[in-house]
Amino acid sequence: MGCCLSTSSRSTDDAGSSSCLEIGLCGQKKGRRTFSDHVVSLQKLTSLPNRIFSNGKSRSSCIFTQQGRKGVNQDAMIVWEDFVSEDAIFCGVFDGHGPYGHLVARKVRDALPIKLLSFLDSSESRRSKASFKKEIKPESGEAENDFSAEEEMSTMWREAFMKAYKAMDKELKSHANLDCFCSGSTSVTIVKQGSNLFMGNIGDSRAIMGSKDSNDSMVAIQLTVDLKPDLPREAERIKKCKGRVFALEDEPEVPRVWLPYDDAPGLAMARAFGDFCLKEYGVISIPEFTHRLLTDKDQFIVLASDGIWDVLSNEEVVEIVSSAPNRSSAARVIVESAAREWKHKYPTSKMDDCAVVCLFLDGKINSEESDCDEQCYSSATIQNNNDLSNPVELDEGQKSEPSLRRNYTVRSSEEIEKCVGGESVDVEDGTSTAEDQNWLALEGVTRVNSLVQLPRFSEEKPNS
Repeated sequence: MGCCLSTSSRSTDDAGSSSCLEIGLCGQKKGRRTFSDHVVSLQKLTSLPNRIFSNGKSRSSCIFTQQGRKGVNQDAMIVWEDFVSEDAIFCGVFDGHGPYGHLVARKVRDALPIKLLSFLDSSESRRSKASFKKEIKPESGEAENDFSAEEEMSTMWREAFMKAYKAMDKELKSHANLDCFCSGSTSVTIVKQGSNLFMGNIGDSRAIMGSKDSNDSMVAIQLTVDLKPDLPREAERIKKCKGRVFALEDEPEVPRVWLPYDDAPGLAMARAFGDFCLKEYGVISIPEFTHRLLTDKDQFIVLASDGIWDVLSNEEVVEIVSSAPNRSSAARVIVESAAREWKHKYPTSKMDDCAVVCLFLDGKINSEESDCDEQCYSSATIQNNNDLSNPVELDEGQKSEPSLRRNYTVRSSEEIEKCVGGESVDVEDGTSTAEDQNWLALEGVTRVNSLVQLPRFSEEKPNS
C-alpha cells in the first residue's frame, strides 16, 4: 500500500538535479556529487571501487563476516566511501532472521544506502529553494536562522534516515519475489561526514566507539541501544498494539514479541525490517536516530551483529582492535576472537553468524600491510557473492533507553536457576549489580534464535 520512493521511480529531472548533497557546518561545498552520479553507479553496485560488502578493506576500514553453524550466513555488511562527498562514508551491518533472512539482509544492504541518498537529495533541494526565497525578500534584510548550521544539518539527516527506513520497509512488503512475512533483518547504519556522525538503528546489532579518556587510555563508548522488547517504551508500544511480550520458561532472560492469538513467532527484538506478521502488533521499522560530534580523542568505530556481542563485551572488542597486529586485520581478529569464545564459553551451542565493520576515524589503513589475509574469503562470503545472480538480490529520534552490555540472546543453566533471584539491573544506568561480569565458561548452554517458530496459518475453515 502506498508508493515506495526508489531510484526507479525518480524522474529524469530529479535524477539530473544538480543540488549539492554535501553541506558542511561552514556551508562549503566539498567534493560535489549529484544524485544522478549515484543512479549511474547503482547499475554497477558490485563493481564500485569505493563500495565493499565482502571480506576485505578500504582506505579507512576493514570488514569481515563468518558463517556460523546454523545454516546459511544471514549477516550482511557494507562500507561505501565517498558516499555523498569526499569526506563522507556510509557503514552498515544487517543481521537477517527467519526463512529468508539472508535475502532480506542483502536486499537492505544494497537498497537502503540508495534510498538515503535519494531522500537526502530531496531534502537538500527543498532547503535550497527555501533559502533562496528568504534571500530575495526585499524587506526582510538578512534572513534569520531558527537553527544553527549544525542543527539544520542534523535535522536534514534525521529526515533522510527516517524516510529511507520507511521506504525500505515498504519496498520489502511489496516485493514480488521476497517473502518477508516471517523474515526480517536488523540494521545498524552510520554516516560519517567530516566530524559529524549520524546513526540510524533498528534491532539488536550494535555500534560502539573506541576513544581515549583524559588519561590517554582507551575506553569503550556504546553508540546505539539494543532495541529489545523489554525496554519500557518498546514494551508499552507493543502492548498497546495488542502484541504480547514475554520470555519462555526455559529462557527467562530473552523477552520476545508474540502474536495476540498464537505463541509465534517469538521475535527477540522490538524493531526490524520485514517481519510483517508483527507490524500490526507493535514491531516497527522506525530507526533510533542519533547525531554525534567526533573529537580528536575518538579513534575508531565498530559495527557488529549479535554473534559478536553475545560473547564479547564492548571493552573486550575495543581492546581487540587496539591490540590487533594491523588495522586491516582488526575485523577478522574480532570474529576469530568471538569464535574462540563461543567454543570456550558455550561448547554445546551453535555459533551464530558474525559480521564486523571497523572504521578508523583518521581515515587510514596502513598501506604497507599485506593484502593476503584480506583476500582469503570465507565460504560464507563466497556464497554471498554467488547469490548475486539471484533476481531478488539484483532488484532494485528519540532519547535512548539504557541498555545492557550483553545482548542476552544466549542462555545457560546457571542463568535459568537464577531467573527469580538472579542478578539485578539498574534500569537508570544500565549497569549490572552482579559481581561476575566476565561470563566465564558455563555448562548447558543453548543458542537462542531470533525467531522461535513460524505462525500457523491455514486457509481451510474449521469444521462446524
